[in-house]
Amino acid sequence: MTDLALATGIIIIAGYLGGVAMRKIKFPRVTGYIIVGIVLSPSVLGYMGFEFLSKAAVDSLDIFTNIALGIVAYLIGKSLRIESIRRIGKIVTWIAPFQSIGAWILVTLVLTFVSPLILSFPGGTLSKFYFPIALILGAIASATAPALTLAILHEYKAKGPLTTALLATVAIDDAIAVIAFAVAIGIARPLISGVDNFSYYQMLAIPFLDILKSIGIGTAFGFTLIYIARLVKTRRLILVAVLGVILACVGVANLLNISLIMANMAVGFVVVNRGRKTEPFPVVQNIEDVVFTFFFVLAGMHFDASVMKTAGILALALFGIRFAGKYYGAKIGAQIAHAPESIKKYIGLTLLPQAGVAIGLAILARSSFPEFPILGDILLNTVLASVIVSELASPPLVKYGITKAGEASSSVKVATEV
Repeated sequence: MTDLALATGIIIIAGYLGGVAMRKIKFPRVTGYIIVGIVLSPSVLGYMGFEFLSKAAVDSLDIFTNIALGIVAYLIGKSLRIESIRRIGKIVTWIAPFQSIGAWILVTLVLTFVSPLILSFPGGTLSKFYFPIALILGAIASATAPALTLAILHEYKAKGPLTTALLATVAIDDAIAVIAFAVAIGIARPLISGVDNFSYYQMLAIPFLDILKSIGIGTAFGFTLIYIARLVKTRRLILVAVLGVILACVGVANLLNISLIMANMAVGFVVVNRGRKTEPFPVVQNIEDVVFTFFFVLAGMHFDASVMKTAGILALALFGIRFAGKYYGAKIGAQIAHAPESIKKYIGLTLLPQAGVAIGLAILARSSFPEFPILGDILLNTVLASVIVSELASPPLVKYGITKAGEASSSVKVATEV
């Protein structure tokens, strides 16, 4: 039995070294974290006879994933100052829905006709099997990973209109993805079961209510944090208050079965826009490197070679179609909004990251069809495999976009990063 404290230490040390190695060859550190995680996974080291952690042990560490997502969501919300959003509000209003819904529609259309050539399901018809799968995968494809995006932007100290637009778009993305997923499940369930019973309340009202609940809970925690901060006199203690509020918000969101990401974004948003300028809230950034290292190494450790065998081709198709939908959707939105040239050219390249939100939605999709376990397995395996490809391919693309846009800090050198 592996000691989890030892495992955590090894994960952080090995991830750090992997990040250093990637920076030496001018790749983002996040890529190194993910590669280290894949190497440490039961599917790689375990297959070679040097199993570091069992699959059950890896799953037991997933509590840290929720905590990390909460911290990341808080940091994203804290980056969304109202004055910055006002300057690009029209741009984001067009880009966010076009790239998100564009990916959903394109993935659904293409996979509806391509998946029968890849999957073999006895008795499966276009309307009762392949279309519902494509519709759900398309909805999941609309999400963009906030943690991966934020990690790369912080690593390169990116600042500028593209960075601000990207953060705002990612924040809106999760809300759109949750709604799209609920609509897709609401349509797919009666099609698969053969029941002609569509509940518009289940499809639309419940997701909107959950998002409003998430924002409401996060807003309440945000004002609570502002009040607590006024009682704290030192920077070291303010970190205790910030982490305590984030963890409490994560816990309440989980208990109420609402989005912990949306809730903690609301916390950060309230803090940065309603808190006093002198309050030392940036102290949470002192631990962000530890959070990112652990989060992405652990994400890589979920790699399963059998997933790639069973869903690899469909996952590659999903990856490519999703990229096209987001890239051209963002480009169209930016053109309509008359966005600055840097946003028009490069924001499509920065929207590829996909990780925790997509996996979480895939797990929910699997549990939505208990009477058809093979359907749930196909959905989950395809998303997992696609996420692995995305996590390896997207960091260099995000780096390229912010660098070409001139928003990556020129002061970031390998020596200072290691």
